[in-house]
Amino acid sequence: MGAPRFKSKRKARLSCRFTTGTIRLDIDGRHVTLPRLGTIRVHEPTAKLLHRVQAGRARILSATVRHERGRWLVAFQVETARDIRRVARPDVAVGIDLGIKTLAVMADSTGEIRTVPNPRHLNSALKRLRRASRTVSRRRGPDRRTGQKPSRRWEKANARRNKVHHRVANLRADALHKLTTSVAGEYGTVVIEDLNVAGMVKNRRLARHIADAGFGEIRRQLTYKTRQRHATRIIAADRWFPSSKTCSGCGTVKAKLPLHIRTYACDVCGLVIDRDDNAARNLAALAATAATAATAVTGTGVAGDQDTAPAVSKPRGADHKTRTTRPRRKTGTGRAGGATLPHQQQKEAGDRPQAEPLKLW
Repeated sequence: MGAPRFKSKRKARLSCRFTTGTIRLDIDGRHVTLPRLGTIRVHEPTAKLLHRVQAGRARILSATVRHERGRWLVAFQVETARDIRRVARPDVAVGIDLGIKTLAVMADSTGEIRTVPNPRHLNSALKRLRRASRTVSRRRGPDRRTGQKPSRRWEKANARRNKVHHRVANLRADALHKLTTSVAGEYGTVVIEDLNVAGMVKNRRLARHIADAGFGEIRRQLTYKTRQRHATRIIAADRWFPSSKTCSGCGTVKAKLPLHIRTYACDVCGLVIDRDDNAARNLAALAATAATAATAVTGTGVAGDQDTAPAVSKPRGADHKTRTTRPRRKTGTGRAGGATLPHQQQKEAGDRPQAEPLKLW
């Protein structure tokens, strides 16, 4: 672990972890006992965890106490055996297209399309947030340069403003958990997009809406809920996969499709469909392609078995250098540090021609 590191009270989250000592849940289901702190009453009942511990199906390893959103919370790390839950439709794949107008458009392999509206929790709370922020600005706040401490009225106003932020965060977390839990418990294969959220929030016109939707949190929750709870498959489409520009009927890819065009019209087959519905259908079809690629394994799996498929040369990417290094300029012998002689100039190693095919024995 090394030497302890200093954590600033102003920046770091107030938390501590207990791994040894008395860590237990009381029988009444309303109190917990922690080292150095003793018996503390909790707001939420602990009956569900207490029953598992008493039945021998769970064992408490550690407890972490932290201060978050104006409250003190305790989290128990528990070792338990969790059964895999079977999904409702294991043979159905779903493609999820995330957006701002609608939070998610889900199209499954059976042709059904569902739309999840965007709750926009932050937009609904902006009026109260602005009013609370104006109240805070009229109070005497802290000043680090002069060492001025905040007034009591500033602390009360700041607490009311933080309460609005915390409510928005709780509503967003509740909506995302309900969405991801329902998706992970219904479909056997989930296809999502590999969105560059960090780059998307740099757009000053859409940054607030993208952050309020929580695209990254949706992917994080779907990843662990599908793999750990239901043992189902999750596929992340390539970041440059043209899901919106590709026609879900004939597969034609358009060169350009601006964001303000919300209806996809194919020039080849004449398909007219909503832009988000078309992207979700393409993502759902990507599951069948991934399954085919996973099952297409040549050979018997035994060492020495040669692949019968013809060898195809792979195109070189930007990470493989194929040109020689630019020759350095000739300098005089009087230059500080010495000069590189012509016979000392080297070139990068290129591809070596293979005289005969490699053999295992």
